[in-house]
Amino acid sequence: MKVYLTPEEVERMAQAATNLRDGLLIRMLFWLGCRVSEALAIRVEDVNPAQGTVTIKHLKTRIRLSCPYCGTRLSRAARFCPGCGKDVPEPLRKEQEMHRIRTVPLEKRTMDRLVDFIRRDKTQGLIFKIGRVHALKIVKDCARKAGVEELVNPETGKVRGVSPHRLRDAFAIMAVQHDDSTDAIRMLQEHLGHQSIATTMKYRKLSGKELAEWYQNLKS
Repeated sequence: MKVYLTPEEVERMAQAATNLRDGLLIRMLFWLGCRVSEALAIRVEDVNPAQGTVTIKHLKTRIRLSCPYCGTRLSRAARFCPGCGKDVPEPLRKEQEMHRIRTVPLEKRTMDRLVDFIRRDKTQGLIFKIGRVHALKIVKDCARKAGVEELVNPETGKVRGVSPHRLRDAFAIMAVQHDDSTDAIRMLQEHLGHQSIATTMKYRKLSGKELAEWYQNLKS
Protein backbone atom coordinates (compact mmCIF):
# COMPACT_ATOMS: atom_id res chain seq x y z
CA MET A 1 0.00 0.00 0.00
CA LYS A 2 0.99 3.63 -0.53
CA VAL A 3 1.26 6.49 1.92
CA TYR A 4 -0.17 9.25 -0.29
CA LEU A 5 -2.45 9.86 -3.26
CA THR A 6 -1.18 10.76 -6.72
CA PRO A 7 -2.63 13.62 -8.79
CA GLU A 8 -3.94 11.00 -11.23
CA GLU A 9 -5.89 9.28 -8.46
CA VAL A 10 -7.31 12.59 -7.28
CA GLU A 11 -8.54 13.33 -10.81
CA ARG A 12 -10.14 9.88 -11.02
CA MET A 13 -11.92 10.60 -7.75
CA ALA A 14 -13.19 13.93 -9.08
CA GLN A 15 -14.44 12.28 -12.26
CA ALA A 16 -16.21 9.62 -10.21
CA ALA A 17 -18.37 12.29 -8.57
CA THR A 18 -22.02 12.19 -9.57
CA ASN A 19 -22.48 15.97 -9.62
CA LEU A 20 -20.53 19.17 -10.22
CA ARG A 21 -20.44 20.16 -6.56
CA ASP A 22 -18.83 16.93 -5.33
CA GLY A 23 -16.21 16.90 -8.06
CA LEU A 24 -15.48 20.56 -7.39
CA LEU A 25 -15.01 19.90 -3.68
CA ILE A 26 -12.42 17.21 -4.38
CA ARG A 27 -10.53 19.37 -6.88
CA MET A 28 -10.53 22.39 -4.57
CA LEU A 29 -9.34 20.39 -1.55
CA PHE A 30 -6.44 19.21 -3.72
CA TRP A 31 -5.49 22.30 -5.72
CA LEU A 32 -5.92 24.73 -2.83
CA GLY A 33 -4.18 22.33 -0.46
CA CYS A 34 -6.60 23.52 2.19
CA ARG A 35 -8.12 21.94 5.26
CA VAL A 36 -11.69 20.69 4.92
CA SER A 37 -12.89 23.29 7.43
CA GLU A 38 -11.30 25.99 5.26
CA ALA A 39 -12.87 24.66 2.06
CA LEU A 40 -16.33 24.55 3.63
CA ALA A 41 -15.92 28.14 4.87
CA ILE A 42 -15.17 29.58 1.40
CA ARG A 43 -17.78 32.10 0.31
CA VAL A 44 -18.63 33.51 -3.11
CA GLU A 45 -17.00 36.83 -2.21
CA ASP A 46 -13.73 34.99 -1.44
CA VAL A 47 -13.38 33.95 -5.08
CA ASN A 48 -11.58 36.29 -7.50
CA PRO A 49 -11.80 34.86 -11.03
CA ALA A 50 -9.99 37.85 -12.55
CA GLN A 51 -6.94 37.21 -10.36
CA GLY A 52 -7.42 33.43 -10.34
CA THR A 53 -7.28 33.37 -6.54
CA VAL A 54 -9.29 32.26 -3.52
CA THR A 55 -9.06 33.85 -0.09
CA ILE A 56 -8.97 31.25 2.67
CA LYS A 57 -9.90 32.09 6.23
CA HIS A 58 -8.61 29.84 8.97
CA LEU A 59 -10.04 29.90 12.49
CA LYS A 60 -8.19 27.93 15.12
CA THR A 61 -9.06 27.67 18.80
CA ARG A 62 -6.22 27.22 21.28
CA ILE A 63 -6.42 26.46 24.98
CA ARG A 64 -4.14 28.61 27.12
CA LEU A 65 -3.37 27.56 30.70
CA SER A 66 -2.48 30.15 33.32
CA CYS A 67 -1.90 30.33 37.06
CA PRO A 68 -5.10 31.20 38.97
CA TYR A 69 -3.05 33.19 41.52
CA CYS A 70 -0.75 35.38 39.41
CA GLY A 71 -1.80 34.76 35.79
CA THR A 72 1.57 33.38 34.63
CA ARG A 73 1.27 31.19 31.55
CA LEU A 74 1.71 27.48 32.28
CA SER A 75 2.71 24.43 30.27
CA ARG A 76 0.33 21.47 30.15
CA ALA A 77 2.57 19.45 32.48
CA ALA A 78 3.10 22.24 35.03
CA ARG A 79 2.29 21.46 38.66
CA PHE A 80 3.92 24.54 40.18
CA CYS A 81 3.72 28.09 38.91
CA PRO A 82 7.13 29.44 37.73
CA GLY A 83 5.89 32.94 38.57
CA CYS A 84 4.66 32.72 42.16
CA GLY A 85 5.88 29.22 43.02
CA LYS A 86 2.49 28.02 44.27
CA ASP A 87 1.04 24.56 43.71
CA VAL A 88 -1.44 24.75 40.81
CA PRO A 89 -3.93 21.86 40.96
CA GLU A 90 -6.46 23.54 38.66
CA PRO A 91 -4.99 26.05 36.20
CA LEU A 92 -7.27 28.54 34.48
CA ARG A 93 -8.23 27.48 30.97
CA LYS A 94 -8.79 30.23 28.41
CA GLU A 95 -9.78 29.67 24.80
CA GLN A 96 -8.01 31.84 22.26
CA GLU A 97 -9.35 32.17 18.73
CA MET A 98 -6.68 32.74 16.09
CA HIS A 99 -7.82 34.14 12.76
CA ARG A 100 -5.49 33.82 9.79
CA ILE A 101 -6.21 34.78 6.19
CA ARG A 102 -4.27 33.84 3.07
CA THR A 103 -4.99 34.35 -0.62
CA VAL A 104 -3.79 31.55 -2.86
CA PRO A 105 -3.98 30.78 -6.60
CA LEU A 106 -6.38 28.14 -7.90
CA GLU A 107 -5.66 25.96 -10.94
CA LYS A 108 -7.45 27.45 -13.98
CA ARG A 109 -9.68 24.50 -14.91
CA THR A 110 -10.84 24.20 -11.32
CA MET A 111 -11.47 27.95 -11.18
CA ASP A 112 -13.54 27.69 -14.37
CA ARG A 113 -15.60 24.90 -12.80
CA LEU A 114 -16.03 26.95 -9.63
CA VAL A 115 -17.28 29.99 -11.55
CA ASP A 116 -19.63 27.76 -13.55
CA PHE A 117 -20.98 26.23 -10.34
CA ILE A 118 -21.59 29.64 -8.79
CA ARG A 119 -23.39 30.90 -11.89
CA ARG A 120 -25.37 27.74 -12.59
CA ASP A 121 -26.67 27.30 -9.04
CA LYS A 122 -26.89 31.06 -8.40
CA THR A 123 -24.85 30.36 -5.29
CA GLN A 124 -24.64 33.04 -2.61
CA GLY A 125 -22.78 33.01 0.67
CA LEU A 126 -21.06 29.70 1.32
CA ILE A 127 -20.01 27.75 -1.77
CA PHE A 128 -20.70 24.21 -0.57
CA LYS A 129 -23.29 24.54 2.20
CA ILE A 130 -22.46 21.13 3.68
CA GLY A 131 -20.84 19.93 6.91
CA ARG A 132 -17.61 18.04 7.60
CA VAL A 133 -19.35 14.65 7.88
CA HIS A 134 -21.00 15.10 4.48
CA ALA A 135 -17.69 16.22 2.95
CA LEU A 136 -15.92 13.15 4.35
CA LYS A 137 -18.61 10.90 2.87
CA ILE A 138 -18.23 12.54 -0.55
CA VAL A 139 -14.47 11.96 -0.56
CA LYS A 140 -14.74 8.37 0.66
CA ASP A 141 -17.51 7.49 -1.83
CA CYS A 142 -15.60 8.98 -4.75
CA ALA A 143 -12.41 7.16 -3.73
CA ARG A 144 -14.30 3.87 -3.62
CA LYS A 145 -15.95 4.46 -6.99
CA ALA A 146 -12.60 5.40 -8.52
CA GLY A 147 -10.97 2.24 -7.16
CA VAL A 148 -8.46 4.19 -5.07
CA GLU A 149 -6.98 1.95 -2.43
CA GLU A 150 -6.56 2.84 1.23
CA LEU A 151 -3.33 4.40 2.44
CA VAL A 152 -0.78 3.57 5.12
CA ASN A 153 0.09 6.01 7.88
CA PRO A 154 3.89 6.45 7.48
CA GLU A 155 4.36 7.04 11.20
CA THR A 156 2.31 4.16 12.63
CA GLY A 157 2.06 1.74 9.68
CA LYS A 158 -1.70 1.51 10.20
CA VAL A 159 -4.10 1.48 7.28
CA ARG A 160 -6.25 4.58 6.95
CA GLY A 161 -9.00 5.52 4.54
CA VAL A 162 -8.95 8.29 1.98
CA SER A 163 -10.12 11.52 3.63
CA PRO A 164 -10.19 15.24 2.77
CA HIS A 165 -6.85 15.75 4.53
CA ARG A 166 -5.23 13.14 2.29
CA LEU A 167 -6.06 15.42 -0.66
CA ARG A 168 -4.18 18.25 1.09
CA ASP A 169 -1.28 15.86 1.64
CA ALA A 170 -1.35 14.85 -2.03
CA PHE A 171 -0.99 18.45 -3.19
CA ALA A 172 1.93 19.04 -0.83
CA ILE A 173 3.72 15.88 -1.96
CA MET A 174 3.21 16.82 -5.62
CA ALA A 175 4.64 20.28 -4.97
CA VAL A 176 7.72 18.92 -3.18
CA GLN A 177 8.37 16.35 -5.90
CA HIS A 178 8.27 19.14 -8.46
CA ASP A 179 10.59 21.46 -6.52
CA ASP A 180 12.08 20.81 -3.09
CA SER A 181 14.34 23.86 -2.89
CA THR A 182 14.29 26.02 0.24
CA ASP A 183 12.40 28.81 -1.55
CA ALA A 184 9.82 26.36 -2.89
CA ILE A 185 9.27 24.84 0.55
CA ARG A 186 8.67 28.32 1.99
CA MET A 187 6.15 29.05 -0.77
CA LEU A 188 4.43 25.76 0.01
CA GLN A 189 4.37 26.71 3.70
CA GLU A 190 2.56 29.93 2.80
CA HIS A 191 0.15 28.12 0.45
CA LEU A 192 -0.77 25.51 3.07
CA GLY A 193 -1.03 28.05 5.88
CA HIS A 194 1.52 26.38 8.17
CA GLN A 195 2.86 28.54 10.98
CA SER A 196 6.06 26.50 11.23
CA ILE A 197 8.17 25.43 8.27
CA ALA A 198 8.98 22.26 10.22
CA THR A 199 5.41 21.12 9.58
CA THR A 200 5.87 21.69 5.84
CA MET A 201 9.22 19.90 5.79
CA LYS A 202 7.56 16.60 6.71
CA TYR A 203 6.28 16.42 3.13
CA ARG A 204 9.84 16.48 1.87
CA LYS A 205 10.46 13.29 3.81
CA LEU A 206 7.20 11.69 2.70
CA SER A 207 7.98 12.34 -0.95
CA GLY A 208 11.02 10.09 -0.67
CA LYS A 209 13.41 12.67 -2.10
CA GLU A 210 15.33 13.29 1.10
CA LEU A 211 16.12 9.62 1.68
CA ALA A 212 16.92 8.97 -1.98
CA GLU A 213 19.32 11.93 -2.15
CA TRP A 214 21.04 10.84 1.06
CA TYR A 215 21.50 7.32 -0.32
CA GLN A 216 22.84 8.57 -3.65
CA ASN A 217 25.36 10.76 -1.85
CA LEU A 218 26.71 7.71 -0.02
CA LYS A 219 27.71 6.18 -3.34
CA SER A 220 29.24 9.32 -4.86
